Amino acid sequence: MDAPAANIPESLIATLRDARSVAILTGSGISAESGVPTFRNAQTGLWASYDPGELATPEAFERDPRLVWEWYAWRRELVGKAAPNPGHEALAELERRVPDFALITQNVDGLHRRAGSQRVIELHGNILRSRCSVEGIVIEARENDSEVPPSCPSCGAFLRPDVVWFGEMLPTSALQEAFKAARNCDLFFSVGTSGLVQPAASLPFEALRSGAVLVEVNPNDTPLTQHVEDTLRGRAGEILPALVKVAYG
Repeated sequence: MDAPAANIPESLIATLRDARSVAILTGSGISAESGVPTFRNAQTGLWASYDPGELATPEAFERDPRLVWEWYAWRRELVGKAAPNPGHEALAELERRVPDFALITQNVDGLHRRAGSQRVIELHGNILRSRCSVEGIVIEARENDSEVPPSCPSCGAFLRPDVVWFGEMLPTSALQEAFKAARNCDLFFSVGTSGLVQPAASLPFEALRSGAVLVEVNPNDTPLTQHVEDTLRGRAGEILPALVKVAYG
C-alpha cells in the first residue's frame, strides 16, 4: 500500500463505501496543484504593481473597464495553460460511484468540469465565461471581436467576466444549491480550502449540524480542523486518488 493510502482510516473507507450522498467543497489548494496561481500570487510581470483586490471590484470596472478586462484576459490565459490534476480526476470518478453527489467549488478556473465532473456548483462564477454587465446574461465569446472589453450583442453594454467581485453577492441559486447539498449529505469533504472565506466556510458546519461525517483534505491546519472526523494531511492530487482506489478498487 502506498503512503497516502496507508494513512486513510479504515472507518473512513467504510463510511465512503456506504454513503448515499457526498458533498465536496474545494478551494484554491487543489487548483494550485495544477499550476493555477492563487488570487494573490497571480500578480507577476506587467501586473506586479497592481493590487488584485483593487481590480476585482465593480468600481474598478466602472472606472477603467479596459484595464480590468485585460487583467482577466491575462488570468484566463494562465488558466488555459493549466490542466486538471489527479485530484480533479479522482473527484470526477467519485461522482460516478456515489448515487447523490455534489461538488461545490470556490474556484473559477473550470478545471473540475474539464476533468469530467458533471454536478459542479460554482459559488464564485467561472473566469472562462463572460456576461453582460447590465443584463447579467452569459454571452458566448465571439471570434475576431476587437473591442476591449467586448460589448453585449443584445444591449451594447460592456461584457464582464462571469465571476463574483468583492462587494457582490454570490449567485443565489448556486448558494442555495450548495447549502441544500451540505444539509442532505452523509459525508462532506473540505478539500484545499482555508476555511476563512464566507459563506463557503459555513458549509461544513451546515453538514455537521445535519449529522454528516466531516473530512478535511489539506496540507495545513485550518479553522475547520478541530471539528472534523478525519484529517487527511497532504496534497489533494495524492490523497484523493488513493482514497478512491482503496474504497472502490
